[in-house]
Amino acid sequence: MGIQERKEKQKLEIRKLILDASMQLFVEEGFSNVTIRRIAEIIEYSPTTIYLYFKDKDEIFYALHDIGFQKMQELNKDLVTINNPLLRLHKMGENYLEFGMSNPEFYNLMFVQEEPMKKITELGCDWNEGDAAISRLKETVTECMEKGYIGKGDAHLVSLSMWSFVHGLVSLAISERMEKFVPQKEMVMSVMKQSLNWLINNIEARPAVQDIKK
Repeated sequence: MGIQERKEKQKLEIRKLILDASMQLFVEEGFSNVTIRRIAEIIEYSPTTIYLYFKDKDEIFYALHDIGFQKMQELNKDLVTINNPLLRLHKMGENYLEFGMSNPEFYNLMFVQEEPMKKITELGCDWNEGDAAISRLKETVTECMEKGYIGKGDAHLVSLSMWSFVHGLVSLAISERMEKFVPQKEMVMSVMKQSLNWLINNIEARPAVQDIKK
């Protein structure tokens, strides 16, 4: 390995140390208590070193946010092999539940904390990873409608409803609210999947008969 390669490897290792330490602090102490100085203490480098890799802690958490989407994408890589769009939709929902329950700290950054989204706005960037995930959901819902598996309607609204549903399940579970409905912790995932199955089996998109009047 040449000198340049060793330098690049060291840079990647330090970057990973920063990200791992930041996630550790986020999980243990909450976002507001994470500081560059605290991260530096954990990895035993100076704060100046961290600034060579990241502008501020928002940028660090945006990077962690990206890693989370990469993990989710890896979980969904086999969805393209499922030809039946309804089965694909169901598997997509199950993967979402599995990801959230297995990676609550990443889920929080990706779909709950506002700081990563603030960073996206400041940088003038698009939410590419999130938009891509939503597009895949909408495409699958649209295909289900076209093939008659679910009632035809506004694919955007149906997709939003489905995402809101699974997001709600995961959020309740990782914040330990689900136990109010499911006393046995080991049954939580089973109940969540049953709920998802019920939702998909009962989707019927209908145009509103009339606006709700006050």
